[in-house]
Amino acid sequence: MVTMVRAAALTHFSDVMRELGGDPDKALRQAGLRPALLREQDQLIDVAIVARLLEDAAQSTGCESLGLRMARHRQLSSFGAVSLLLLHQPTLRHALDTLVAHMHLVNESLLIHLEDAGDIVILREDFVLHGAMRQSVELAMGVLWRMCEALLRERWRPQGVSFSHAPPADLSEHRRMFRCRITFGAEFNGIACRAADLDEPNPLADPALARYALRLVEVMPAHRAASVGHQARRVIYLLLPSGNATCAGVAQGMGRSLRTLQRELDREGLSFSELLTEVRHELALRYLDHPHYSVGQIASMLGYASHSAFTRWFAAQFGCAPEAWRSRAQGLPRA
Repeated sequence: MVTMVRAAALTHFSDVMRELGGDPDKALRQAGLRPALLREQDQLIDVAIVARLLEDAAQSTGCESLGLRMARHRQLSSFGAVSLLLLHQPTLRHALDTLVAHMHLVNESLLIHLEDAGDIVILREDFVLHGAMRQSVELAMGVLWRMCEALLRERWRPQGVSFSHAPPADLSEHRRMFRCRITFGAEFNGIACRAADLDEPNPLADPALARYALRLVEVMPAHRAASVGHQARRVIYLLLPSGNATCAGVAQGMGRSLRTLQRELDREGLSFSELLTEVRHELALRYLDHPHYSVGQIASMLGYASHSAFTRWFAAQFGCAPEAWRSRAQGLPRA
């Protein structure tokens, strides 16, 4: 059986290859992949092809830490539709359990286990594939680390990281990423952390958004008994944090061509821009009601590249800056 992974697994592949003096487009074509595929993050790819690509790229560039370098700048949005669900879990333990339950939507070949050992919990990662997997393992470990760090921030203080493969000649990239004890040649690939850290409350968690995101994730594959407009709104909601909530991106997420989606929305008297504005309108107010979100965070969660772009849109919609709206809503004096 062929196991699949989202094309988002190759996020930052091109950037890292260029940093190392390689040709990413050539490497992708040699692996049988279109370079444009890297922009289609929800497209599914054979995991074995991705694993071979990373190993070949590491060999051609002479960089044993290529996979880890790709993980360096990963965000929660790398998990696609599951990212919003992870963001709003009450604790890191809940987020990890949620990721395990929905891993089939992210990477069919990757298995994550939580092993409790008294005061310590081991976050183990395993692949169902065989063969050379060093780069895939280090990429997956780096992405898991970044997810935990994104949720716990400065409270993320793991005890150690273990890899089953041999150490690289140069450990600088590993030390920069992990900042804890690193063991190679171990019996497993995993991260050891204090059990208490997994139960630290997530200040960004919104139970209502978590329930809503779960409903969306659970119904996405079937899109049953829903109008095209309703389906599109759900996909927009899930793609906004990754910046992929374009008409083309939503069409792809719904398994339609761009023209087909536009035609079907037109039949329902809708336009994509109207739907996008409606979803952003709804979420902007919800996020501004949450005191822990900065306006910059909200801008990113709504798919804006900058604070200023979000502020301009918000002012056009509501007639004031988001900070002013938040102050009035909370009964605070206007700055």
